Amino acid sequence: MKQFSLYLAIGFFLAASCGSPSNQKGKEINAEASQADTVSVKEKTQNILFFGNSLTAGYGLESQALAFPGLIQQRIDSLELPYRVINAGLSGETSAAGNERIEWLLNEKIDIFVLELGANDGLRGIPTEETQKNLQSIIDKVKSKYPDCRLVLTGMLVPPSMGSDYGNAFTAIFPALAKENDLAYVPFLLEGVAGESGLNQRDGIHPTEKGHEILAENVWQVLQPLL
Repeated sequence: MKQFSLYLAIGFFLAASCGSPSNQKGKEINAEASQADTVSVKEKTQNILFFGNSLTAGYGLESQALAFPGLIQQRIDSLELPYRVINAGLSGETSAAGNERIEWLLNEKIDIFVLELGANDGLRGIPTEETQKNLQSIIDKVKSKYPDCRLVLTGMLVPPSMGSDYGNAFTAIFPALAKENDLAYVPFLLEGVAGESGLNQRDGIHPTEKGHEILAENVWQVLQPLL
């Protein structure tokens, strides 16, 4: 009986010894496959860079995720589309400052570029020729670095207090750039929000959370066909 128990114990030991490497190898293969899947997903995921001022940055909101680029990311995720939104909004940014900053941001691969700049130029009365030149330079830099990148331009208006001549010249910048560069175009980013007290913060300039929901929809209508 003792001899039988000894043989049985040896049998279990041999079975465990023979099975362990196989199980370990299986775990290693599964781990490698999982890692490969993760790498594959990362490689397939494309980047959308939102480049703009306080409107893009979500000035006055509790979280940047509540700004329209963040809301667009939520919509993308709900549709399980392989895109990652990068919010590069900076409060107070002018077209000239953006033209200086853009090259650093292009170190990361960009597949879709959304340009939202010019509002601060208009509020400061910067000559429209300078604004158009700076925006064109930003567009050129993006196209030069990533020729296959798809670009979206958002249009903007200035308050009537800037005068009709300046206002007309400023408004004309954006459709002209869109046409010359064959860009997807959002005619007026703040459509449905500008001038609506309930959709703007106390300063009357920056949208509330509800306002950003409308901005997200304005952009989505133009962006969605590109995805």
